[in-house]
Amino acid sequence: MAATMVEQRYQAALDAVAKCRESCEVCHYNCCLPAGRTDCGRMCVDCAAICTLLGTLLARGSALAPKVAALCAEVCDACAELCEQNDADYCRACAQACRECARQCRAIAEGV
Repeated sequence: MAATMVEQRYQAALDAVAKCRESCEVCHYNCCLPAGRTDCGRMCVDCAAICTLLGTLLARGSALAPKVAALCAEVCDACAELCEQNDADYCRACAQACRECARQCRAIAEGV
């Protein structure tokens, strides 16, 4: 029963990290790599990785989730800033997903 409560409490964040991870991977492979945007590409991969970790921690109700969520928010904001500098649809979608994920992560980190 506790697992269900954790899942309900963090469902919006779980959805946001999943969408962000997917958007970052799509952006990396379809935009950053072909265009030679190495800084943006690395950040997208890093962001996808931290989102994956946070999703795992949230799903199992780890006590570490709030600390990782704070870091995830920072990484998502940095990724969004880089992707917002590009006009490609993949980059814009990635930036939007990163901003929403950062918002959800901050709420978790602050215990909201």
